[in-house]
Amino acid sequence: MTKVRFAPSPTGYLHVGNARAALVNFLFARHEGGKFLLRLDDTDTERGRPEYEQGIIDDLHWLGITWDETAKQSERTARYEQVAEQLKAAGRLYPCFENEDELAAKRAALVKRKLPPVYDRAALAMTAEQRATAEANGKRPYWRFKLSDGNAAWNDLVLGSRNIKLGTVSDPVLIRADGTPLYTFTSVVDDADMGITHIIRGEDHVSNTAVQIDLFHAVSRAPLPRFAHLPLISGGEGEKLSKRIGSISLRSLRADGVEPAAITAYLARLGTNKDAAPLPVSELIAAFNLADFGRSPPRFDAKQLLTLNRKFLHALEFEAVKARLPEGAGEDFWLAIRGNLDMLTEARRWWEVVHGDFVPRDIKGDGEVLQAALATLPPAPLGPDSWKTWTTAVTAATGATGRALYHPLRLVLTGEDQGPEMAGLLPLIGHDRTMARLRRFVV
Repeated sequence: MTKVRFAPSPTGYLHVGNARAALVNFLFARHEGGKFLLRLDDTDTERGRPEYEQGIIDDLHWLGITWDETAKQSERTARYEQVAEQLKAAGRLYPCFENEDELAAKRAALVKRKLPPVYDRAALAMTAEQRATAEANGKRPYWRFKLSDGNAAWNDLVLGSRNIKLGTVSDPVLIRADGTPLYTFTSVVDDADMGITHIIRGEDHVSNTAVQIDLFHAVSRAPLPRFAHLPLISGGEGEKLSKRIGSISLRSLRADGVEPAAITAYLARLGTNKDAAPLPVSELIAAFNLADFGRSPPRFDAKQLLTLNRKFLHALEFEAVKARLPEGAGEDFWLAIRGNLDMLTEARRWWEVVHGDFVPRDIKGDGEVLQAALATLPPAPLGPDSWKTWTTAVTAATGATGRALYHPLRLVLTGEDQGPEMAGLLPLIGHDRTMARLRRFVV
């Protein structure tokens, strides 16, 4: 059975790049009738935070992404220790004692000679006595994985054929001197143990993949997973996205009022040969295909996301949003304003326009229209036909039409140059508030 995983490190909140990886894995699993695992790669105890872990879970739930299994690397320490001992016994995991300054000096010397800055495996030449002496002097070893000779090759489901010479890559450190296992190691052990069949992640992991393929063969006899690396999303100016760009974090988009359905619909098609469309998750699953993704980095287009957001908002029924509208807002209010919203948070502004005691903008030169409007305002209660009846009467009294008629009335009643149809807003503002707002400009 197809099985994929999304394996975030809880060292920050999710941004749209993380969300895209999670979404693509989710859609692929559901399309294939497989399983989706949420695994928290939480071995970074220095930067990891419980609030980040909960934030990741909350954001995924908000997007409508569900999973079939969960796992945490912090609960698998004994398994990593077991595999590490097996690798040591096989001669594939060896102790090193060089400090960072010594390693930096080696790299600099190689670069100066125009050679790849690859670790020289000097630690492998140490005798047992030399190792014992180093430890007796207070040095604690960290452990590197001895890569195989030859190449690591795979047919990437997005990027195509990939072939990396392992001799151009340093033997990776798998275990720190304090005994903490690193991502490269734990991820491979987990993928093998948990039966992952496809690894779908960002293109920044391509170099890791070569190492992890070699390590996978060393720790498991299970079939090697298939790999798919998505080109990384760039920002509006072409910069890479990161957890530190708060303007495109899921939390900021959520706070701004962007609908989760708009985000999933946008990210599901970002970087593919299909245009983004306001589709439900069921249709995104049915149409999903990894072959649709291109090899060029796609750009995050906020305008396109907002366009989708408007389309979703304008189609939402009152029952779907009433819990997020201002207290007291009814269906008539929602139907009056929804066609004018970019984001749901703007509903608060229109609630204040309808019910608040705001100070309208200064209006000059429209006294005749406002005088006539005050004199011809229909009696209470105002209904759906009141706006047409009223403006017809004002036109008859003044001859004003078009912008000369509608613009001053909108400014007086809403304080805005544009907005929802006044035919829907006027009954909500009501007779008394309409009269009071007109009297501020009519002596």
